[in-house]
Order: sequence, then C-alpha cells, then structure tokens
Amino acid sequence: MIELDVRAGSAEPAVGRLLARWRESGAAEKLWAGNPGLWGGASDTPELGDRLGWLDLPRDADAVVAEIGRIKSEIPFWVTDIVLLGMGGSSLAPETMATTLDGDGPHLTVLDTTHPSAVRAAEQLEPARTVFLVASKSGTTIETLSLFRHFWSRTREAVGEPGPHFIALTDPGTPLVALGRERGFRAVIETPPEVGGRFSALSAFGLAPAGLSGIDLRPLVESAEDAAGLCRASGPENVGLALGAALSVAAEAGRDKVTFLTSPRWRAFPDWAEQLIAESLGKDGKGLVPIAGEPLLPVGAYGGDRVIVGLLDSDQAREEAERWGEPDTAATLVEELAAAGHPVINLRMDEPSDVGGLFFLWEVAVAMAGAALGVHPFNQPDVGLAKALTAKALAGENLSEDGEGEYEGDSSEPEDAARALSEFMALVEPGDYVAIQAFLPGGDDESEALQQLRTAVTGATGAATTLGYGPRFLHSTGQLHKGGANNGVFLQIVDDASPHVHVPESDFTFGELISAQSRADFAALGQRSRRALRLTVSESDPGGAGGAIGRAAEVISGSG
Repeated sequence: MIELDVRAGSAEPAVGRLLARWRESGAAEKLWAGNPGLWGGASDTPELGDRLGWLDLPRDADAVVAEIGRIKSEIPFWVTDIVLLGMGGSSLAPETMATTLDGDGPHLTVLDTTHPSAVRAAEQLEPARTVFLVASKSGTTIETLSLFRHFWSRTREAVGEPGPHFIALTDPGTPLVALGRERGFRAVIETPPEVGGRFSALSAFGLAPAGLSGIDLRPLVESAEDAAGLCRASGPENVGLALGAALSVAAEAGRDKVTFLTSPRWRAFPDWAEQLIAESLGKDGKGLVPIAGEPLLPVGAYGGDRVIVGLLDSDQAREEAERWGEPDTAATLVEELAAAGHPVINLRMDEPSDVGGLFFLWEVAVAMAGAALGVHPFNQPDVGLAKALTAKALAGENLSEDGEGEYEGDSSEPEDAARALSEFMALVEPGDYVAIQAFLPGGDDESEALQQLRTAVTGATGAATTLGYGPRFLHSTGQLHKGGANNGVFLQIVDDASPHVHVPESDFTFGELISAQSRADFAALGQRSRRALRLTVSESDPGGAGGAIGRAAEVISGSG
C-alpha cells in the first residue's frame, strides 16, 4: 500500500484550488478517456493522443507476464546472467526493480554506457552462460545497437551460434524486429507502440528483464492495478492527481527542484523518476528539475527553490529496518525540512512490490503536472539536436562549440583548470542548478569523488546539483538541459576514453562514439546559450580520474 501525505505549507490553498478545478472539469475522466484537450492539443497532435497506452498496462499485464514466464521456462538452467543492453526508459525501470526486489534467477546487469572501460569490464561475464536483452523502442538506438554488435561478436566466438543468447524488446516493425528474426534470436518481444519509452516501466521493457531474473511480477502488477484504481477516482482519494497538483503548484511558486530523499530500500527509484520528470516536463523554457542521489545536506543548505519528496518506508517497515540496524536518516531529515518551512510530499510504502504502484502513480502525476503547466508531456523536441550532432562528429565533421557563456578547462594544466572552475562557479545565480555530466566509466572511486564534488558545489554556490553519467543522461535529463528553463549550469567531465574497443559491423570505436557524444552535447548546450564548462581528466593524473575530480572539488570549495 502507498500512502501520500502532502504538506504544501503556504501553497496549500493553491493545491486545493487546482484539485477543485480538476474535479469540476472532469480531469480524471478526460485522462482515462485519452482526451488530448487536457494538454491543449488535438487528437492528431504527434505523440499526444497516441501516447496514452501506458494507462492500460496494469490491466493488460497478465498476458505480458505469461509470455515472460514461457520464455523464462525455456532458458537453460545453466544460464547465470541476464544482461540488459538499453538506454533511458529501456533500462532505468528494470534497474529500479532489480535494486528494490529480490529475484531467484540469473543475475541482472544493466549496461547503458558506451565508455570502453565499462564495456571491457562487462566482458568478465561468460557469454556462453548469459542471455542478452537488446532493448530499444525505435530499434535504432546507437548505443544499444553498438553494444549488441560487441556482445554478438563475443558470444559467437564463445559458442558459434549466438542467436539463442539474445532477446529483442522493441516496437512492432522496427529494424530490431527484422534483425532479431534474421539472426535467430531466442525471442522478439514486441511492445505497445502507443506507450512512450519513459512511460514503459509496466510494459515488457520493464517486466521482461525483471521477470527473467526471477523477480515475482504478480505482486508488483497488483500494486500497479491498485494505484490505477485510485487514479481513476474523481475525489480526493486520487493520489495521482494530488501528487501532480502539488508538483505543479510548487513549480509555479519557484520551487522547481524536486529533491528526493529516500529510505534505503527506495534508493534506486529517483533515477527512474528523474528521467520521467525531466524528459516529460523540461521543455518550452519550463520544467521541474529532479534532484536524485544528492548527498544529504544540513537543513540550512536546502534553498527556497526546493520541494522535498520523501520516498519512505511505512512506520512498520521502518521499525523493522531499524531493528536490523538500518536507521532511516532520510526520514529524519524530511521531518526537519518540513519543520523548517519547506513544502514536503511524503510517499510511504509497506512492501518492495509497491514499486509497481509507484511507477503508475508518478506517471499519472507527471502527465497531470504537464496539463497544469501547459507542457506536452509525451514528446521530446530537443533530444534530436545532440543525436544529429553526434552523427556529424562520427562522420568527422567539425562541431561549432562557440556559444555564449562557455568555458573550457583541462586538468592536465592545473592552474588553467583552477581558474576556469573558479570563473565558472561565479556564473551560478540564485535559483540555478548545477548539472555534472560525467562521461566516465563510473567506478567506485569516481562515484565517490563526484559526490564530493556535488557537496562542494552546493557549499560554494547554494545550488542544487544533479549528476548524470554520459551517454546515459542524454536519454534522461538531456531534454531538460536543452529545452527547459535557462537555469542550468553544466560541468561536463570527460577522459581519454581508453582502451581501444572497436564496434563490430561499424567504422568507429566505443571511444570515438562516447567522444562524439560528449562533444555533440557540449555543442548542443552552446547552441542553446547554456553556461557550460568542459573539464578533462585522465587516468594518468595523480590519483587517476577520481583524484582529479577531488582536486576540482577542493578548488570549488575554495572559491566559495
């Protein structure tokens, strides 16, 4: 069961008025009827009237679960690993499920990076004992297909006939459907075309990786069905509308930084919610900025641009966790922030399977927040810019990186990097957020150093921070970065992307691909006149990339 508690403070009357307007206008009924007028559009508006299939996914899940069960029963007992090759909506929901729920089958690994070091690290898996899920709604995602070609080649070397080791997840009629059938994949699972990627958690994109790794899908689906029932109501029990109203009113009041604080069990969920919120609402110069995975800060460090979202265990679950020696520091901090006057939205869950209801609840809330803010929640008009520039970069064309407010530094020249960082931090203004974009492998040392960097940035500027690994974040927060309000300040961190790993059936390497993606995104930010700094780190730096990032944190702390 999911409990929603909204304490909006001075914004409470505005939330009440919006909910009253929605009840009077029949907003819930219009949503379930697929009426695009909720968002001011016509039925033939691209990706508006034809992107509401996610509403029916809980009801239709039995057939999907049965298909997954059949495929699972045919996978040989000696398979020890499931590897998901996917990006954004195709990877974040399964990763959330795998972190939140226990499975009794093969171990699930999500690979959503093109960094050659990370690709090399994944080769420790035995292809002969692995099934690879190739997940792409369009069937043309460059990262997913590059990873597929790499592991197809490695599997062929190991077993000779790789087809039975691969399963495709894609929309009907895509090039991936043809590829899967041509190469003899174990299965090609076709997904509903009327469901957008970031709303696909309860489709086969989310359920198949979880189910094949031995997670019991039935309780998760039941939780989603319960949430769907609540979200059909026209009264105050409609938790989806209540959450959407609270988020949109907060945004209109200048509290656009949706800051997630979680009990340990729910630590993975904000990464999924981040892409849903950022890509759905970050456009037309508007948007909510999801703050996921931020280090816990003193109460006084949270500025007046925040709305706090607690994803917390119920009292009973919390008491049980504490008996096992797991104090819930996030729950304590949420109460302290509420006492300090911050608007707080608490969601409390009893069981890990409540993640199914959370998926659905947030999808409804974000769709309705789009209606309140006047934003089309189902398209992504600014994502194509970085993709087009990546193609140009891979083709050897020069990218113009001239743009208002850009700076560039290199950690191999410490004095230049220090000066650039100090100048860059001075650009941060009240109400801004700082987005750290790490085109790095994501090892433990780097991750720890990047979190220290986030703390240093907030300490020096007072700004909320986000952290995204590239190219993963391009499918998550990339839309917000280019299409949202110009209140983002972007620190891109790149390395030399070694070792050399060629992408089979192509004329480029993974190193060239991730380099093209980072340069393309930096150029796209420049074209949108965003404030951006590019910082280069290297494994040859003292302490490696993590050491270079740590020194950057020290410089920023000193600049504050």
